[in-house]
Amino acid sequence: MSSPNSHQKTAERSPHKRLHPRNHHNQGYDFPSLIASHPTLTPFVFNNAFGNLSIDYSHAEAVKHLNAALLTYHYQIQGWDIPEGALCPPIPGRVDYIHHIADLLGVSDQNNNIRMLDIGIGASGIYSLLASHCYGWQCVGSDINQTSLNNVATILNKNKTLERLVTLRHQPNPHQIFEGIINQGEMFDVSVCNPPFHASAEEASKAYQQKQHNLKLKTNTNSLNFGGSAAELWCNGGEKLFLKKMIRESQVFAEQCRWFTSLVSKIENLTPSIKLIKKLGASDIKQIDMHQGNKITRILAWTFQ
Repeated sequence: MSSPNSHQKTAERSPHKRLHPRNHHNQGYDFPSLIASHPTLTPFVFNNAFGNLSIDYSHAEAVKHLNAALLTYHYQIQGWDIPEGALCPPIPGRVDYIHHIADLLGVSDQNNNIRMLDIGIGASGIYSLLASHCYGWQCVGSDINQTSLNNVATILNKNKTLERLVTLRHQPNPHQIFEGIINQGEMFDVSVCNPPFHASAEEASKAYQQKQHNLKLKTNTNSLNFGGSAAELWCNGGEKLFLKKMIRESQVFAEQCRWFTSLVSKIENLTPSIKLIKKLGASDIKQIDMHQGNKITRILAWTFQ
């Protein structure tokens, strides 16, 4: 990377329009500060065609080191890493979800009385890490992949303050979501989830190749820039069936969780999900749109209380 001087722009122009007002990433990335906090990002940063410092977002290692730098610089989360092939989440969008959930619960400051259930915490542990740091929430993260849970445990071990706030639970039954995780008499304020949105590995691979084609990038089917394993990117029936199962199972735990929420990636899955929630007798349903550049991601929230 070229050393920045007084004539260079030191921050990339923000690609994240209209993020939540409390989101640190509304003004783009301050690469010199990120590099100072995480020096291994250095070889991946360059001056782009617009004279701004940037990285190659199609390069998996570059994205991973950017994430580690963002988590260190903005959230004081040390030693974040993920195994090869694991889903590498975009930090601005993930923390946006948490900020919007805070609004849903009516909190804007630290409140360690809030309990959040993180369904499918993944190897990155991203929602629980951000929620516990930003708001002091007590989080329970579940996953069917023990290797993912072990990786999050390693990250937590390097961040003792967060380790006291985040509990990890293994889901032994891949056909269950809340069952086997929520204990009898246990109460949560909210659940969060980023469902696997493809129905198969083949569908995920085709979607990635199309994305690469649209961006005029060289296709490499063996290396997704944001990664993703079976449990993270695809499941039988894809996002539609996963949401259906989650909604049906949420009714069973209606008295133990104040709000159930999930990201909905495919807009065509929104209407049938809302229809089912109404059918099961929810007392309130909310759709929260998150704007990230030209992309709109939806949070679907429902409660029976």
